[in-house]
Parts: sequence; C-alpha cells; structure tokens
Amino acid sequence: MRIWKHSPADSLLLAFSVAQLAVTIWLATEWLGASVWGWAAQVAGLAVLTAYNIIVVSHLFTHVPWFVSAKLNAVVSVLNSVNIGQSVQAYQLTHVRNHHRFNNDAKGEDGTTKDTSSTYRDGEDGEHTPLLRYVLGGAWQSLVDRGREVLYFVRLWRVGSSEQNLLSLASRREPRRSRELRQIQVDRMAHVLVIPLFAVISWQWTLAVYLPAWVIALAMVNVQNYYRHYGADPDDRSADSVSYYGRLYNLLAFNDGYHQEHHLSPATHWSQMPKVRERWRARLDARERIVSPVPAMLGFLDRRRPLLHRNEISDGPVRTDGGGS
Repeated sequence: MRIWKHSPADSLLLAFSVAQLAVTIWLATEWLGASVWGWAAQVAGLAVLTAYNIIVVSHLFTHVPWFVSAKLNAVVSVLNSVNIGQSVQAYQLTHVRNHHRFNNDAKGEDGTTKDTSSTYRDGEDGEHTPLLRYVLGGAWQSLVDRGREVLYFVRLWRVGSSEQNLLSLASRREPRRSRELRQIQVDRMAHVLVIPLFAVISWQWTLAVYLPAWVIALAMVNVQNYYRHYGADPDDRSADSVSYYGRLYNLLAFNDGYHQEHHLSPATHWSQMPKVRERWRARLDARERIVSPVPAMLGFLDRRRPLLHRNEISDGPVRTDGGGS
C-alpha cells in the first residue's frame, strides 16, 4: 500500500513538523523564568522554527500534499496550523490560488494589485512597498486577522459570509468546496485553542516567548517574500521572481532557493526543482533576470541587485549563472 503521494523524502518534512510541536511543548513545560539571554534564545529559536515551517515546510505542503490519503493530509494541515499559528488550508487558498495566479503583479488600472501579497500593493509610482512597511504592516495585519479568528469561536470558527476573499478562493465544486472550508474551520480551532493550552502550562512563557516569537516569525516570512521578488520584472513570467542556487541552503531548505523555477512550475515536487531549471534553462538564460548571491532572507545584503521593474541594470551583468555555493 502506497503512503507517500510523491516521495518518501517528504517524511523529513513531517519529522520537522512533529519535532517543532514537541520542542514547543517542551519549552513551555520547562519554563521557570530565565535570564535575559535565555529568554532571547528561546524567542529567537522558536521564531526561526516557525518561520522555517511557513517558508519551507507548510509552503511545500500547500503545493504538493505529502500523502495519498486525504485524511492524513488533513491531519498534517491541523498539525502545522498549530505550528505556524494560522490555518494551513487558508494559506493554501491565498498562496496557491492567488499569489501563484497573479505572481506578485504590479498595480493595474484600478490602482491595486490582484495578488494580495504583492510587494507592489502599497507602493507608489510603480515601486515596491517600502521594506519596513511591507514587513511590519504585513505582520500587523496577520496579527489582526488571527485576533479576529479568536472571536470566531461564536460560530465554531467556520468561514463566515464576511470572509469573501476565502470564499472566492475556495473550490466552486462540491464536495471539494465543503471539504476545504471545513478544513479551515478545524485548522482554526486547533491553532486558536492551543494558545489557552500553552497558557495553562505556563502563561508567563506564552506571553513572554510564544507570542513574541510568532510575531517575529511573521516579520521574517515577509522579509523572505519581499526579497524573493524585489527588483524582478512583474511583466515577464520568466523573470518575475528571484532565485538563489547556493547548494547548502537548498539542501537545508528543500530547494526553496529555486523560486523562479517554482513560479514557472508551482505544482512540481521540491525534489525536481533542479530539473525544472534545466528544462527551462534556455528560456531563463535568454532573459535579463535576477539570481541573488544570498538567500532571500538576507536579500538586503545584495547591494548590486538590478532593478528590472525600473528597467535598470546593475553596473555588472545580471547574474544568470547562480550565486552562492
């Protein structure tokens, strides 16, 4: 009987998911107060785990679910909803069906973007949104949205009529539509109810470590998304994202650096991203596109990055043969 839908290597992602939850519970149960350095280490460590889950683990799962069994995939959705503090199913709808449909588009004639997470959405004169506004504003909006979801207990966390964005992104076909909306409900119930559970274990840890780490993780994710697209050409499907080909990073992050390739073939399993690059190499090399010398999280260090959205090229040639090692 086949368990894994695409590759047994996805068991590594599952192992991380289980380990993250175990570490989080362990930190809460062991909290007896800490020195400033101990507190800072816990916040930083939990923030990194959460950001990694959103950027890599849950991101890959939303595109290519791991199991043949829909029930097992539903369990993973709940597990990682607890880990990332938001519904993985809702993440799948907004990311796969919105972001990957409109690909970080620039503003249209209506003065806004179709991609609700576009880095251009709050920018002016054809520019990206300023970094701090994108990072902190996005984290604040996520915090507000999760706060609203706490209040949805009055309807048992069902997706309400006021949530038109999610309702419009859900499948129009039954029973798939009902299944997706029900999964969001269960995901929400899990990630909201785990907070009072942590508070019962240690309310001090929940306030001093868990919540700050979660907000920092949201900001880190926004930095990652910003530099995955900063300077790219939103009008060119082969140059609307930024890739990074460093071997160590892509080994540890399951080929997350192949972001342009991921945009070209978002339904392809992470293990096949190098092959996607080879398949599209002629088309990609024929374009002026950005290949970063650093991972997206460190994109602010790429001072010579071309600004293709302005039709500006850096002093040197646009990197098309990979950066990093």
